[in-house]
Amino acid sequence: MGNVILGLLLLNPMTLYGLNKQFGAGVSLFYSASLGSIRSALLTLLRTELVTVAASVENGRNKKTYSITPTGRTAFAQWMLAPITSGDLETTALAKLYLLGLVTVDERQVVLEDIVARIGADEHALERTAVELDTIELPARYHEIFRFQRLALDYGLQAHRNGRTFFEEALRRERARVDP
Repeated sequence: MGNVILGLLLLNPMTLYGLNKQFGAGVSLFYSASLGSIRSALLTLLRTELVTVAASVENGRNKKTYSITPTGRTAFAQWMLAPITSGDLETTALAKLYLLGLVTVDERQVVLEDIVARIGADEHALERTAVELDTIELPARYHEIFRFQRLALDYGLQAHRNGRTFFEEALRRERARVDP
């Protein structure tokens, strides 16, 4: 969540409530966050000096506005370009896609290529699992259980194929925008 907040703060400084509104207006489509979890992430970003906070009074109310630091900008750029190695692939891929306009044109292609590669690798692993599972001889009492477990695997395979196809098309479009 911290990296998403850094990306939002790259757009402009915001209060906790402004960030919460941004999550509700778009980020929540792929990343669910409560006001408390955003506050907690902001405190971590403050401790690690990736953001700063400026206190002010507006209409008689205390207001804290958060801004990204140069170190935060560097951390955000490193996260965007880092391979997706762990965590929720779909959430991370969509977070990077959502914030892709904040990096250079060349970096966009690198990010999309990494996402396609990671989805493809996970898809390949699921395909290997499917082949292995389909060779197992099960006692009859487990057939119904296995049938639904295999359906769950099929769902995962289809979701990965759809995701890979989507990101391959996004990459193709991005390359077409850049290539003469």
